[in-house]
Amino acid sequence: MLREFILIAFTILVQMSVGAFIVLSVVKFFAMRKAGQEAADLMGDRSLVAIIVVLGLGLLASLFHLGSPLKAYTAVSNFGTSWLSREILFGVIFAALGFLYTLMQLFKWGGAAVRTALAWLTALVGLVLIYCMAMVYMLPTQPAWNSIATPISFFTTTLLLGALAMGVAFVINYGYLQKKNPGCADEQCELLRSTLRWIAIASMILLGIEFVVIPSYLVSLAVGTPQAVASAALIAGPFGMAFFFRLILAFIGAGVFGLFLFRSTQKEGEVKAMSNLVIAAFLFVLVAEILGRFLFYSSQVAITI
Repeated sequence: MLREFILIAFTILVQMSVGAFIVLSVVKFFAMRKAGQEAADLMGDRSLVAIIVVLGLGLLASLFHLGSPLKAYTAVSNFGTSWLSREILFGVIFAALGFLYTLMQLFKWGGAAVRTALAWLTALVGLVLIYCMAMVYMLPTQPAWNSIATPISFFTTTLLLGALAMGVAFVINYGYLQKKNPGCADEQCELLRSTLRWIAIASMILLGIEFVVIPSYLVSLAVGTPQAVASAALIAGPFGMAFFFRLILAFIGAGVFGLFLFRSTQKEGEVKAMSNLVIAAFLFVLVAEILGRFLFYSSQVAITI
C-alpha cells in the first residue's frame, strides 16, 4: 500500500508540474503578444518557484520508490532498452532545465528570446517525460495497464491539473499585485480574465476526453482476458465507491465549476468569483485524479505463469 501511495504522489506531482510549465509557457507567449514582455513576466514569473517545488517533491517521492535511493544514478544505465531508465533520465533533464529557466527568468539572465527558447525546450522535454512515464506501464503481463487509455489518461491528467494549478497561481499572483502595485491591476486583470477563460474551456474539453476514454476503457477490460475482466470487476465492485466519487468530483470540478468560471470571465468585476471558482475546480479535480490514480494501481491483475 505504501508503494502505491508513493507512486501516486510521484506521478501526480510530476505530471502536474509538467502540465503547469507547459500551460505557463503558452500563456506567457500569448500574454507577451497582447501586453508585452514585462506584463507577461509580471503575470507568470512567481509561479515558476511553485512549479519547481512541486516537481522537487514528486522527484523526492520517486527516490523512496527505489530500493536504494543512494544508488538512484544507476537506474539510467539501461536507457537504450528500459522505459523506466528513460523516465528517470528525462525527469532529471526536465528538472535541470526547469530550474535553469527559473533562475534565468527571475534574474533576467540572457535575452528574452533565449529564455523563451529554453522554456519551449523544457516543455518539450516534459512531454517526452510524460510519454516515458506512460510507456513504463505498457506491459503485456498487465492487461489493465497495457491499453491506449494509459498514455491518454496520463497526458489528460498532465494538462488538466497543470491548467487548473496555473489558474490558481495566476489568481494568487494577481492578489499580490493588487496589494503591491495597484497601478498594474487593470492590465493584469484583463490578462487574468482572458487566461482563465481559456483554462475553463480547456478543462471542459479535457473532461470530455476523460469521459469518453473511461467508459471505453472499462468496456475493453470487460471483454478482455480473464485478468482484464478481474480488473473491471474490482473497479465495479470493491472500488466502486472510489470510482463513483472520482467521476463526480471530476465532473463538478472541471465541468460545473469550469462552466461557471467561463461565465464569470465574461463579466467585469468578477475577480473574486473567478478566484474562488478556479481554486474550487482545482481542488475537486486534484482529488478526482488522485482517486483515479489509486484505481489505476489498485485494480491491476497480472498475468502469471
